[in-house]
This record gives sequence, C-alpha cells and structure tokens, in this order.
Amino acid sequence: MTPKYIGYYFNILPLQPATEILLAELGNVGFESFVETETGLEAFIKKEEWNNELLDNIYVLNSNEFEISFTKKEIEQVNWNTEWEKNFNPITVDETCYVRAPFHDKKDVKYDIIIEPKMSFGTGHHETTHMMIQHLLKLDLKNKKTLDMGCGTGVLAILSEKRGATPIDAIDIDNWCYLNTKENIERNNCSEINVYEGDANLLTKKKYDFIIANINRNILLKDLSIYSNCMNFEGELLLSGFYLEDLDQIKSKCNAVGLIFENKLIRKNWVAAYFRKIK
Repeated sequence: MTPKYIGYYFNILPLQPATEILLAELGNVGFESFVETETGLEAFIKKEEWNNELLDNIYVLNSNEFEISFTKKEIEQVNWNTEWEKNFNPITVDETCYVRAPFHDKKDVKYDIIIEPKMSFGTGHHETTHMMIQHLLKLDLKNKKTLDMGCGTGVLAILSEKRGATPIDAIDIDNWCYLNTKENIERNNCSEINVYEGDANLLTKKKYDFIIANINRNILLKDLSIYSNCMNFEGELLLSGFYLEDLDQIKSKCNAVGLIFENKLIRKNWVAAYFRKIK
C-alpha cells in the first residue's frame, strides 16, 4: 500500500534565518523531506506519524521575529529524489569553486565540491554560504587549525581542507547535519575533518587559528565570547547569518571580546564579516 503524506506549505518573512531554523525544528519532530521555495518552505511527513499537536512547540512559529503562515493537505507518495534533483542546481563561486550534487557532471575548476544536502543547510545557494566561500577563497588557510561552527552540510569545512587548513573541527547541534557532514566529507575524500554533534560548550579548552560561524545573529551574539576565548592571538573569524542592519551590534560585541573588524561582503542585504583577534 502506497503511504500517504501530509504536506505543509509555509510562507516565511523574512526567509532567513527563519527557514533554516524551521527546517531543523521540523526535522526533529518527524518531517522527512523538504523543498525550499522562493517564498518559504515545503515540508512533508508520513500521515501515520502526523498529529494535530505536531507544531505546537515549534519555536520559530511562535516567535515575534518572523511572519510565518502555512497551509497543509494530504498527498500521495512523492519521489523525493526526483523532487530534490529538480530543485538543486550546481553553483560556481568566483569561477574557482564549484558546488554540485553527486548527479551533476564535474566541472574543470580548482575546487570541485560534491554536496548532497538532504535536510541540511549549506549548499552554497544561500547568500551567506556563498559569501563565506568567497572569503575562504581569498584567505590563507594553510596549516591553520580551523573550526566550522554550525557546519550544516560541511561545505565550508570541506573547502577549508581543500585550501590547506589542518586539522579541522566541524560542529553542529542538529543530528541530521552531523550525519550529513560525515557523509559529505567522505564524498569529497577529506581526511582532516573531525565532526562533532553539539554546541559551543564543546569548545572548552580548544584553541583555533581560524573560526567559521555561519549561524544566526542571536546565537552569534551569545557565543562570540566563547569563540574569542578559544582563538589564538591574531586568529581569524568569519561570521555570517545576519543582516546589514545587525552589523553594528555584531561589531560592538566583537570589540568587547578583543576582535577587530577588517572587512565584509554584502549580498542581498546579508553580510559575511571578517574579524581578527587582537588581544
């Protein structure tokens, strides 16, 4: 018997970081497939695993920071691989880094990265990931001990290894991201990346030369002092996941914990900022 699904169709304002947070939260309560759209997110769960209270404790749906509405309907089984492939196109960043799925042809570029994101965040398509890749392509990572905090698919950790970083820790609080990063580092024949499931509490007694954190403003502001404490002198920090209007607040918090602003990239009002540790 063909299983039936309940499909939820979310309209989200602003799209990020709400879409990222919602996707992670829905994954934790049993939703098994997702399609990001221009207006939000489509999410699907087997009818037998659905109940009326399923969304009651979804934080982002009850937050005043976002406007989220949705409709739902019962549907027949969907070929998720076909849907996913239909909505995933490869991207090229600065004609140097090519991020593709396993079913895309290889391209003759310096860094060819294979990512199968499934439910994880970080394909390079979102403005924040795209800009973080741009930063990493310009910076010297050779032999630098590196942290990818909130690693998602692991794409930034993978590029860091290809750029010479070693060793690398990749951390994400979401189990699906943890597993997906492990799969993707294997796909890309990476040997310098250690993957951990958890949050900034894992950073106790750690020291890094280079930290990447593409998360969201609230988590960044909460954890910046922890990042600073585990950075070596003149260590480097890349931050993204926030809007241009949040940059002054991010700068102020960074300055308070010994991090100086160097430069930034802006893409559709999203920011990726570069800081150095000065004390």
